[in-house]
Parts: sequence; structure tokens; C-alpha cells
Amino acid sequence: MQDILQEIVAYKRIEVAEQKEQVPPRKLYAEVERMMADGVTKRSLSQSLAEDSIGIIAEFKRKSPSKGWIKEDGKPEIIPPAYEKAGAAALSILTDERYFGGSMDFVRKARPLVCLPILRKDFIVDEYQLFQARQIGADAVLLIAADLKKVEARALTALAHELQLEVLLELHAEHELDYADLPVDAIGVNNRNLGTFVTDVQNSFRMAARLCPACCDAISTNTPVLVSESGISNPDTIRLLRQAGYRGFLIGETFMKAENPGEALQEFRKKVLS
Repeated sequence: MQDILQEIVAYKRIEVAEQKEQVPPRKLYAEVERMMADGVTKRSLSQSLAEDSIGIIAEFKRKSPSKGWIKEDGKPEIIPPAYEKAGAAALSILTDERYFGGSMDFVRKARPLVCLPILRKDFIVDEYQLFQARQIGADAVLLIAADLKKVEARALTALAHELQLEVLLELHAEHELDYADLPVDAIGVNNRNLGTFVTDVQNSFRMAARLCPACCDAISTNTPVLVSESGISNPDTIRLLRQAGYRGFLIGETFMKAENPGEALQEFRKKVLS
């Protein structure tokens, strides 16, 4: 099967180059510097997850490369606020347009309507995208180990922190575990293979044994919060993953395929807590 991740990243580099022509880096960077000087309040993704009784990152995801449109008419002015009302600990908003039907405008539209931390979910390969994330109102960004050399991930993490953005570092396989010592705020284990898009929730349990050899029950302020991503549809799975050390759970399709994603999240949370 073709490696979809390689295709996405190759196109992303072309896309970023085109965005730089439309909005030159110096212009974007100056605008972000002005925003930061104004002291815009930032929200902590990692703290919100660590303190929440469940820790669901509810995702606004309209499309998938493997499944096509999930909710083509989903509106960022409606679903993210509904997620917040239903008890989400944080929000994830896809900004990749070509493969996930996302947009940076979705973050811009949702930001003034919610108080929760927002994760910009995209394929970050250039520092320019970090400035974009700050400019549109995101509180955190996703860095994917499979996309980046470790030295690149380290540099992007440092810049993200300078921009007051938290970093969720995504791992998938054991050969990426050497990235886990980077000074990130959260470490995500993706249960979906980004090359084939095959999903296996057991991947989180396998990786937890390596990431938390002594178990992660006592989360310290210096320890990245563990997040399990993708393929979570059973409330019992949340309970088991929390026992394994996870404090965050990124869930998108389970809610987005429902007629009312907010109500779906609310019912899911009730089952987890019952």
C-alpha cells in the first residue's frame, strides 16, 4: 500500500512554500510579535488534560484520507462549542485542507467561541506553520516524529515554546521512542499507522509499557502528559488506558460521524464515568 504520510508531507512542503508567497514570513512574524506584546492569554493543553477526570480532546475532523468525508457540512462555529458544553477537556481542529477538509479559518472561527485549549492538528514541517498557529489562536501544535528528524523536532519544540505554544509530540512505533526525551508538553501515541491508516488501539498499551516502565499514575509537572490518539470508540478502553498511564484521549471520528457530535461526546462521557 502506498505510504500516505509521505504523500501528505511532500504536498505540505509545497503548500507552505505557496503560503509564504501569499504572506511573506517577515509580515507574519511581525504580526505575531505584536500579538504576543499585547499579552493574549494562552491556555495549557497539558494542564487541562492532567486535571480533567477523563481528558478527552474532542476533534473537529470533517474528512479522512482513508474514509473520505465524515461530516462535510460540519461547522466550526457549532461543533467545537458543543464539545466544550459536553465536557471536553480540550479541542483538536484539523487545518489540513487537501486531505482532511480542514482550514486555519476553522481555528479562527472557533477561538472566540470557546475557552478550552485548541490544538492545531496538521503536519508541521516548517517554523512558518508555528507562527501561523499562534496567529490564528491555537494554544498547542502537533509534531509528528515520523515527519521530522529529531534535531528538527527539537528546534520546532523550542520555537513553539518561545511562541507560547505547547507541543504534543506524536509517536507511533518503538523505533521513535528516542524522541520521547524532547522537552515537550505531551506525548501522543497514534494508534493509526500514518503510512497505511490501519488502526490498532493495542498500540497505546504496547507503547505505554516503554514510555512508563514504572507506571504513570503520579503525573509530575515535569512529565509530559500521555495521550492516546485514534480508534477509541469504547468507554471501557478509556478506563484501561488511564490505568496504563494515559491522561489524554484524542477522539474525532467517533463523535463526528454522529448526527450531533456534542451529544455523542456527552453520552460517551457518561458511560466512561458510570
